[in-house]
Amino acid sequence: MTWPEMQPILLQGTVDTLYMVGWSTLVTVLGGLPLGVLLVLTDRGGLLANKAVNKAVGIVVNVGRSLPFIILVVALIPFTRLVVGTSIGPTAAVVPLSIGAIPFFARLVETAVREVDHGLVEAVLSMGGGTGTVVFKALLPQALPSLVAGLTTTVITLVSYSAMAGAVGAEGLGSKAITYGYQRFETGFMLATVVVLLALVTAVQLLGDGAVRLLSRRERTT
Repeated sequence: MTWPEMQPILLQGTVDTLYMVGWSTLVTVLGGLPLGVLLVLTDRGGLLANKAVNKAVGIVVNVGRSLPFIILVVALIPFTRLVVGTSIGPTAAVVPLSIGAIPFFARLVETAVREVDHGLVEAVLSMGGGTGTVVFKALLPQALPSLVAGLTTTVITLVSYSAMAGAVGAEGLGSKAITYGYQRFETGFMLATVVVLLALVTAVQLLGDGAVRLLSRRERTT
């Protein structure tokens, strides 16, 4: 396969991958951020300390993180069909991608929030702030650089997951690599796919690192 023949296929695969990763990142943040904060708040000594809730949420997160992604994709096929009406294509892949990444991101959020100085929390409480004020005015703003770093790691993981999802009809670069590279023995196309994936991961890492440095610099000057 020549380079001109590869280009439209790689372009379509890249667009599908960005679509899957973009939407699943949004869902992951919406699900993982509150879950991670809840793990901190309900832990022993937390503002909403509740051993039963903390243990239940912790078990769900641990189970979600321990399942191999390719098994999760297959296991969620009936649920995916229920949600989006189909189990193949980039839109369908958003469902298992999000469910697989939410527990992963939740643990990163938990770690980031725990790093916030407890003295700051006590200061907000002493001024009459409630739990919501502590979360939105102290915990999340102070943990923002670490949260962005965690989100960068999560997006890179989602790129990897999206490539694996290609094995079960999710489209994207993974699907193109299997269909045109592996099954047709096109080594050049396989290498080109790997290069594009590496470029995506590198771009995400550079953007994430730049955002973390900017936020950390701004935090030091305020």
